[in-house]
Formats: sequence, C-alpha cells, structure tokens
Amino acid sequence: MPTTAGTGSEVGRAGVITDAITRTKKVIFHPLMMPKITICDPELTVGMPHPITAGTGMDALAHCLEAYCGPFYHPLADGIAVEGMRLVKDNLIRAYTNGTDLEARGHMMSAAAMGATAFQKALGGIHALSHPVGAVYDTHHGMTNAVFMPYVLAFNRPAIETKIARLAAYLGLPASFDAFQAWILDLRKALSVPHTLAGLKIDDARLDLMSDMAVKDPTAGGNPIPLDTATCRRLLQDALDGRLDG
Repeated sequence: MPTTAGTGSEVGRAGVITDAITRTKKVIFHPLMMPKITICDPELTVGMPHPITAGTGMDALAHCLEAYCGPFYHPLADGIAVEGMRLVKDNLIRAYTNGTDLEARGHMMSAAAMGATAFQKALGGIHALSHPVGAVYDTHHGMTNAVFMPYVLAFNRPAIETKIARLAAYLGLPASFDAFQAWILDLRKALSVPHTLAGLKIDDARLDLMSDMAVKDPTAGGNPIPLDTATCRRLLQDALDGRLDG
C-alpha cells in the first residue's frame, strides 16, 4: 500500500539497500520481491508535504524518461513511459499545489506505477549519478534525480534528440528537444527544485569518489551514450556549476 507516488515499488521486483558503513547503495533483483497484491489509494498520499510530493513526482518522471530514452528495444515500455510522462505533466503541479486533489493524486500514483513498469527496459545517467550522491550525502532520491535531469538530457542529446521531439509533440509541446528541456526547467522551478547540486548542500569534495561509484552503478549501462568515470565527473561538475551547455 504505497503512501507516496514516485518509486513504483508496488509493481517492481527490485530493491535498494544502503550500506551505512561504506556509504554505497546496492540494487537487488528477484521475482518474488514483486507484491502479489497492491492497493493504490490516492487518499493515502494526501498527507505528503510539498517537498515530498515534488521529489516523488519527479522520481516517477525520471523513471519514465530514462526508460523511454534507453537504447534497448522495448516498444511496450516506451508506450507506458510516454503516457506516464503525460500524466506527470498534467497532474504533478496540481497535486503539489493542492494536496487534497484526489484526481491529481490518483493520476500521479498511476504515473509512479507506470514508471516502475517501464524501467524494466532501462534506467540511465540520472539514476547512476543520483545513487552515489544519495548514498554519500543522504539527499532525497527523487529530488536528486530532479536536479540531474536537465544535465543528463543535455549530455544525451545527440542520441535522443529525435525521440525527445516525438515525446514533446505527444505532450502538447512544440516538437523539439529544446521545448522539452524548457518544460523540464520550468517544472523544476514550479516545484522549488534546486537548479544545482549546491542547492542540496553538496560541494566538490567527493566528486572523484562519486564519479567512480556512478560508473559502477548498474543503471549506468542503460544510458543512451556510454558513461565512463571522466564523463560522470564532468556531469557532476556541470550539475554543481549549473552548466547546461556541455
């Protein structure tokens, strides 16, 4: 019975364990981790405060977006991801603005489940970078995903520009990568998401450590453009400096 609308663990066969000693996160998979019965009641999410509504909602968006952008062949996951992103676009700000809007809350619960269904195809750089940051600095996972989102999009642009243009058209935006990126930036601003990692109280002291952790994260292999340690460090630095031009 989920009480947030982001992770989608109610339809997943994966779990994340944080090792408090090594400050690392481990992803584990097993078919029996998938619940036999799930009850998704939007009334259970009404009590979420604004930051948690924003962070979990952006987590659902990140799941859908990275699944859609993944380089593997899975048209079913792509379709679920695209519709999940439409639900986020139409309902996340509504749920954030008015926490008692049960229709918006219900649609966000659907988007969360759809994201976790779709990411059986792939996750990517957003999560590969977010996992070590969360492990080292104890940041909120969804909010960390939200900070990284436009930087990873900009990095992946050469491989995903056509797909993102199609997605933008489906979402009712001008059919271009730039229009989609602008929507992401506007959405983050409306939800009070920090534009840089500095807004999450992160500095450059552990960039090398987190770069090594990111490239080893199991989600890194699903990025549309291969990631290496130098690339991950560059992306961390870009997200710290607020640099979107690469």
